[in-house]
Amino acid sequence: MHSEAAKASIAAHFFDGFEERFIDGPAGPIFCRIGGDGPPLVLLHGYPQTSAMWHAVAADLARDYRVICMDLRGYGRSVKPETIAEHAQMAKRAMAADVIAVIDTLGHDRFLVGAHDRGARVAHRLAADHPDRVRALSVLDIAPTREMYREGDSAFAHTYWHWYWLTLPAPFPEKLIGADPAYFWLTKASGWAKRPSPFVQQALNEYLTCFDDPVLIHCACEDYRAAVNIDIAHDDADRSKLSMPLLALWGKDGAIERHFDCLALWRERADDVTGWALPGGHFLAEECPDLVIAAWREFFANAPE
Repeated sequence: MHSEAAKASIAAHFFDGFEERFIDGPAGPIFCRIGGDGPPLVLLHGYPQTSAMWHAVAADLARDYRVICMDLRGYGRSVKPETIAEHAQMAKRAMAADVIAVIDTLGHDRFLVGAHDRGARVAHRLAADHPDRVRALSVLDIAPTREMYREGDSAFAHTYWHWYWLTLPAPFPEKLIGADPAYFWLTKASGWAKRPSPFVQQALNEYLTCFDDPVLIHCACEDYRAAVNIDIAHDDADRSKLSMPLLALWGKDGAIERHFDCLALWRERADDVTGWALPGGHFLAEECPDLVIAAWREFFANAPE
């Protein structure tokens, strides 16, 4: 148990009844937590977390859905691919292909997606590349990547400095983060949350343990390097907008609320967009899980078959 995690509160329930398994993706094994029975619902985490971030919403949703919580490639217990040209190993298109591989292995055709932060960027690319597979998606506390870089001003850059700093050539950010990974993680994450720490002991221990890995730190930096290069190139190549329903939820006390018109930016990328701000910061699934569950239950229940 990491010393900082030991100070956090303990969740009474933490993925009770969920199966843990590795499923082969195009680049290697993807770690999944799977529970429930019903239409498949894929949950994708953000930076700098793992699938543990869904612990407060997964059990409730598993009463009516087959909930599949994945560690994105490069994060958590999933494969850490070697660096290739254009950072393509961490392109959102490659990460989306992992989702398709997992879903195919589990025997599903069409599915729902709920996603946060970097995982929501994967979800956007997933829906763009596989519109016949994604019934509906909900994104937590992001606007589209290309549009956020386009609209971001100096105030946004000051708040989201990591968006720029992590893209610097290796190994500069990797070495600085690696000098004290827990300090970096805790300092960065605490600045995004409305309250000092919405993280329970079990999740925080997993976050800090996984992040204490130079290979993961490098992969996470590569995730951001891909975003400003190959991911935007893929976005620019898209000529059509998403057609499936998209629900955008963001923190009333977070950077999206302060710096962007979230719905307007998503409406540049999708035809059927709804959404609103929730009370909280960046980590909505851990700060206000009941509100996320309520919004998702209504949204996903009305998704097209």
